[in-house]
Amino acid sequence: MNSFHGVFPYLVSPTDAEGRIRTDVLGRLCDDLIKSGVHGLTPLGSTGEFAYLNREQRRSVVQTTIDAANGRVPVIAGVASTSTVDAVAQAKSYQKLGANGILAILEAYFPLKDAQIESYFRAIADAVDIPVVIYTNPQFQRSDLTLDVVARLADHPRINYIKDASTNTGRLLSIINRSGDKLSVFAASAHIPAAVMMIGGVGWMAGPACVVPKQSVRLYDLCKAQRWDEAMVLQRQLWGINEAFARYNLAACIKAGLVIQGYDVGDPVAPQPALTVDERKVVERVLADM
Repeated sequence: MNSFHGVFPYLVSPTDAEGRIRTDVLGRLCDDLIKSGVHGLTPLGSTGEFAYLNREQRRSVVQTTIDAANGRVPVIAGVASTSTVDAVAQAKSYQKLGANGILAILEAYFPLKDAQIESYFRAIADAVDIPVVIYTNPQFQRSDLTLDVVARLADHPRINYIKDASTNTGRLLSIINRSGDKLSVFAASAHIPAAVMMIGGVGWMAGPACVVPKQSVRLYDLCKAQRWDEAMVLQRQLWGINEAFARYNLAACIKAGLVIQGYDVGDPVAPQPALTVDERKVVERVLADM
């Protein structure tokens, strides 16, 4: 449970019109994903709309995921805050609930310097006894992790992984070259997973894996077996999902895709818009092609 690899779907956070977490829907989704062969679950990633949920909603999402996993696969819970004290409290709380790892996300209102960014992630890792995945997404974050900061954080005994959503695969290779065995790299849906596996990645954490879990696991298995020709045939097919989802709000696309598949996950948390009728048809066509 402390060695992470493979496909970790970024789970959606199903909500009703009053904002309550639909724990029954989330539990069924988790169970079906595990039966599809995924290697772990990540509640409160970007697709989980962590930035739009309050503390009680986040806790409910994490607890439901841990209960549904029931020890079958590791659960890496997302921790995000603008405050170090709050992030540490979240991390401690999720470890107590039974999370197997922490996905550490830095939110920032005012810009931060490298020293403050580094101290935020170190404080989270110091506060828990489980592995920490540091997460960087410069598209949405005001403060990114430089290669120097990443290299220093890799020396922490519990910072063992990084999930990078920069879209810069060369950056991933730089991280691998500089950190060696100290830091394992997970790709995001913004990267081409097969390419990341080829340069030494250990898997990917991504929202689209919620709607195509079996194909995602198959791609991982082909990459691990170094059957690259077959892997790239499947990768090209799956990339159509990423192209479609990149056009619209990611959480809205994943939720729409799950609704199409029979999961009553609801709309994105307001003020995010749901997909229009025409946008939903695009998602339907892409899933039909899969």
